[in-house]
Amino acid sequence: MQVQLIQYTPDPERVVAAAARLCYSADPVPELLERLDEAKTSAFIRNLFALGHLSPFEHVSFQFAIDGVSRSLSHQFVRHRLASYSQRSQRYVKELGFDYVIPPKIAANLEAKERFERVMAELQEHYAALLALAPAEDARYLLPNACTTSLVATLNARSLFNFFALRLCMRAQWEIRALAEEMLRLVQSIAPNIFARSGPACVTQGICREGKLGCGRLNRIKESNAGNNHGT
Repeated sequence: MQVQLIQYTPDPERVVAAAARLCYSADPVPELLERLDEAKTSAFIRNLFALGHLSPFEHVSFQFAIDGVSRSLSHQFVRHRLASYSQRSQRYVKELGFDYVIPPKIAANLEAKERFERVMAELQEHYAALLALAPAEDARYLLPNACTTSLVATLNARSLFNFFALRLCMRAQWEIRALAEEMLRLVQSIAPNIFARSGPACVTQGICREGKLGCGRLNRIKESNAGNNHGT
């Protein structure tokens, strides 16, 4: 998996702060931006989170180039609808000798890994043979979910909050969780105040949406907090 942050709104934290300040000021945006130093910007962003006023975060966006991920991951990723996607087409791009992702639990089991790789090799062979008989748009029906793909994804900050809350959960599928971890690392390096509170809901909101399927992390957090409070 390779993830790059290829473009983003310049000076995103000041843009968010200015957008929020505009709601309560008669001054034009350029003047608001000029008066926002680092301390004021950070304070505005903290206040927005405290008030639950998240719409200003929709004004800044982040664009990622993502390569070497499986079609299984991309099918999950595009369920996040408040985003823009461009993905390599299996209709127009031939996948001869396609690369594929091996799940870690399969890779860790020698017998399972050998069986997996054998099936992938057979599919590569059958796919190549079918391309000689049918168009790529039809031959692609043989391609597995493990087949790698590339995409460009653009999300605004508020959409990323939701993405991180859901996909950094320990119940999330391992590959998209790894993608979310890398995306969060990249955006935090650009906008640390905006994404300081990003993470799974158990960490950021003190709730678990998984019910009985929860991993137990929320209980551990509560026990840790109770121990710290008792210690003080």
